[in-house]
Order: sequence, then structure tokens, then C-alpha cells
Amino acid sequence: MVKVAVLMGGDSAEREVSLMSGQGVVQALQSRQVNAHGFDTGARSLWALREEGFTHAFVALHGRHGEDGTVQGALELLGIPYTGSGVMASAMAMDKHMTKRIWLAEGLPTPASVWLTPAQQTPEAIAAIPAQLGLPLVVKPPHEGSSIGVTKVSEASHLQEAIAIATRHDPDLLCEVFVQGDEVTCPILGEGENARALPVVRIAAPNGAYDYQNKYFTDVVQYHCPSGLPEKKERALQEIVMRATRALGCEGWGRIDLMLRDDGRPFLLEMNTAPGMTGHSLVPMAARAAGIEFDQLVMQILELAHVG
Repeated sequence: MVKVAVLMGGDSAEREVSLMSGQGVVQALQSRQVNAHGFDTGARSLWALREEGFTHAFVALHGRHGEDGTVQGALELLGIPYTGSGVMASAMAMDKHMTKRIWLAEGLPTPASVWLTPAQQTPEAIAAIPAQLGLPLVVKPPHEGSSIGVTKVSEASHLQEAIAIATRHDPDLLCEVFVQGDEVTCPILGEGENARALPVVRIAAPNGAYDYQNKYFTDVVQYHCPSGLPEKKERALQEIVMRATRALGCEGWGRIDLMLRDDGRPFLLEMNTAPGMTGHSLVPMAARAAGIEFDQLVMQILELAHVG
């Protein structure tokens, strides 16, 4: 008998969103007569999964201790099949700097950046960043998601404030060239030769403010799926997304965010190995455009659960 624990909540900065994602997944699984239960990893020990007879885990955790390989490693030790990418791919994808290094090594386009550890964050190194990257630039914590701690800096005098915001969430620091253009995202579904890119979603946020609040708690952002892009451009984006996914070794499902510069050139931003599954989430939106309803999507992801 299959008994599924939907792992949600956790202790990351994205806990609130994860609880919403997890509840949606539980409802979808139960609607398909799956014996599924929510399991808040921020309140309970993972050992209870074995004690309570869970046979599978659907990872609906976002951020640290959910997408970074730690939970995946624990589930492997427990021998419980889980959804999404494995330990190494999860750990690499959660680290934006490591992700960029891999993509650059594979010849994939991603914005130029400067990465500084705490020891490297000297006044001289920080002062040199605008000259290295130009303005505007983007400051972000490299191990967070959902745009938490991310600031666009248009004047050098505002850089220190942006760094203070980012380093409240992460001791490391990542600064990137700001890419002017449309933000797009493209989910992937499946594994091996059966993996495919779903339709591209084009995002139109007021004044480009696609931040944490607007992502999850307002209705001011417009999402276009179908994207409205020329078919050839969309296919090219999907091809880049599949190359980027395979370069990281990700599997099962996920979502890659990109910027489409005004001149049409795409730039990869980050990989999400356990994306949101809320009412505002983009993977379900793209799946619907491909003819896959939410409950079908959740079942397909669950069927790909694995150990190792």
C-alpha cells in the first residue's frame, strides 16, 4: 500500500509558501484516492516517516533544508523514494554561484557576476563591483529563492544597503549584471529521454517588481501562457532550458527562470528543483497550457519518485 508524505513547511525563509504548496499537493493526491498526508519538516523529525509507515515522499519544500540536497540525503538513508532531483543536483542548483559556473562551463548564457565570501567582502572589493559589472546591477543571496533578499541597484551609493539586505539571509554575496528585458520561465517534466520542457511563461510585473510579495500575495502580475513569443523563439528557449537542466543533472521536474534581453538574447538566471505549487505558481500554469491538469501533474511527478 502506498502512503505518501507531502513534505512541506520546513525552516527556510520560504516556509509560508511551502505550506501553501504542500496543501495544494495533498488535496490533489487525495482527489486521486492516494493515501497522502501533509508532513511539516519544521515541526517533526524525519524519522517519523519510517515509524508511521510512509512509503513515498513528495518534496514540496522550498529553499534551504528542502531544495539543497539535505532532505534528499536523509530520505535516501531512510530508503524512502522521493520526488525531484537527487542529492548532488539539488545541492548544486540551490547554489546560484555553482549553478552559474556549471552553465558557463557548458557554454550556456548567464549574466556576468561577482561572488564574494564573507572574508572577501572588503570595502575595496565592494567598491569595485559597479566598475566590474556596470549599473544597474542585481544583488542577491546565492542560497535563497523566491526573490528573497534581492535588490536592483541603479546607483553606486545604494550598493551597501542592498548588500546589507542580502547578507541578512546569506553570508555569501552574489552580484549580477542587470538584464533589461522580459522575464520568462520554463518548467521541465520527466526524466531521461522522456524529459521535456513545458510551455514558456512570460511574466509582466508592475515596474519589473517581480518580488516575493507580488509573486505570491497579490494579483498585479500578469502571466502570459502561451507566452506570445514567436514559435521559433519559444522552441529555442526550451532547448536552452533542457541543456541547462541536464548540465546540472536535475530530473523529475523543476523550473528554470530566464531573462530575455531586449535584443532577443536569453540569459539563464536560476534552477528551481522544487518549484511552487500554489494558486500563483507557474509550473501548474505551464502544465495546463500543455493539457495537463493540476491533479494529473502531481500524479506524474509522484510516479517519478526515486531513491538515489
